[in-house]
Amino acid sequence: MTTTATRPGARARAAIAAKTLRTDRWWLAPLITVIGLGGWVAYATVRVFMHKWYWVEDFHYLTPFYSPCITDRCVPEAAHFGTYLPGWWIIPEAAFSLPFLLLFRLTCYYYRKAYYRAFWMSPPACAVPDGHKTYGGETRFPLIFQNAHRYAFYAAGIISLINTYDAILAFHSPDGFGFGLGNVILVGNVVMLWAYTISCHSCRHIIGGRLKHFSKHPMRYRAWTFVSKLNARHMQLAWITLGTLALTDFYVMAVSAGWFSDLRFIN
Repeated sequence: MTTTATRPGARARAAIAAKTLRTDRWWLAPLITVIGLGGWVAYATVRVFMHKWYWVEDFHYLTPFYSPCITDRCVPEAAHFGTYLPGWWIIPEAAFSLPFLLLFRLTCYYYRKAYYRAFWMSPPACAVPDGHKTYGGETRFPLIFQNAHRYAFYAAGIISLINTYDAILAFHSPDGFGFGLGNVILVGNVVMLWAYTISCHSCRHIIGGRLKHFSKHPMRYRAWTFVSKLNARHMQLAWITLGTLALTDFYVMAVSAGWFSDLRFIN
């Protein structure tokens, strides 16, 4: 075994040729992240540019992937806020919301950790060398835009309000009040989206991060405590919402395409 010394007179230490001494499957978590995020992005991209099967007229179901629907290709009943963009193939129906949602997710503290490790190998795991020779942090282009997360949070809040509005409208079909499995899925997705959004680190800071005396702001302290509990589950909520978004979109697509009928409980 060869040895190296850190400075004159210091005790020599072993020169380890291996990149890491970890013997566990440290590569499994990054691999799962690549498969999970890669698969979800592929599905979402295909769905966004299909330009069909996003609206169920009988029950007013609108998939969140197409909300708000603002191109002149949108079904009039699904365009709750009007149509402002031309219906070119390259323009998604939800061109207003998708860029902000993408920015919110890309700059999310958890997702940054996830794709830094899984896709950039920077670093892939603890006690495993970085896949890059140099590291410039998030102070230069393009990673300097990660600082826009706090602003993307406000946009995500507005979009969550729109999704909530869509879920409420889905209870009022052309035949009056109705309730089906699609409503359960839409509402469940909205609840999870709100949980993920307000569990954001930026939201936690906005509510109580700048207060000097919690005793003088009891309501904000309670809100901060609640958000802090959600913040501890931010990673789980990040993955759960990917699942609920895909499930909601697939269900609306399947019912709209006529692959199966919506299970109705009332009307």
